[in-house]
Amino acid sequence: MAAPLSAAAFLAALRAEGVKVVETSGWRTHNRNTKGAWGPVHGLMIHHTVTKGTASTVRICRDGYAALPGPLCHGVIAKDGTVHLVGYGRANHAGLGDDDVLRAVIAEKALPADNEANTDGNRHFYGFECENLGDGKDPWPAAQRDAIVRASAALVRAHGWGKDGDTSVIGHSEWQPGKIDPKGISGGMAGIRADAAERLKHSAGWSPSAPKPPTTPAPKPPTDTERITALEKRVTALEKRTS
Repeated sequence: MAAPLSAAAFLAALRAEGVKVVETSGWRTHNRNTKGAWGPVHGLMIHHTVTKGTASTVRICRDGYAALPGPLCHGVIAKDGTVHLVGYGRANHAGLGDDDVLRAVIAEKALPADNEANTDGNRHFYGFECENLGDGKDPWPAAQRDAIVRASAALVRAHGWGKDGDTSVIGHSEWQPGKIDPKGISGGMAGIRADAAERLKHSAGWSPSAPKPPTTPAPKPPTDTERITALEKRVTALEKRTS
């Protein structure tokens, strides 16, 4: 059983992990708590937005639309890696999903196939919407993927999850039958989980070292035999020029 972090602790965890955060107006109290419970929380869920353009994506995720009022997540992860916080508390992002998947997340075990939609995911998961068309062609920039990994690691670290496995971070497609998000991300959700797990081996502010450029080995000095041979060639060449 895990009580949700306070809004302040949530924000602090993201920033400590090196996430660039933008706070939209009133995000700390913008939620759907009047429509159902918020918590206990057991993990976080990654989505794609099927939208283009950061400003409009953030607005939609904050306000929602007629059929699905906002907030539609807690944070929007833009193409440049900035996380825009749009709400905190219960959010319309996960919908109904598979109770077997939830039990696996809680136990930090391998995820079963999602074949039911019988459990309220909005109650139990933090949600991040990622700016992407979700067509498998729209690119996932490195900065955006890094922010997904950092945001995931931040919450796992803050809650002390991930000690028995790495399935506290899931994709929408792993929760609700028929969903495909986040589609096209490098390494898939398994890669995101692995990279988040790697971060947890280090302090929150850790960043992977950039690969060092290859170095050219210094030339070996010539041997005495090679020096004598070269000298003899020069002497022979001079003799030919002066003869």
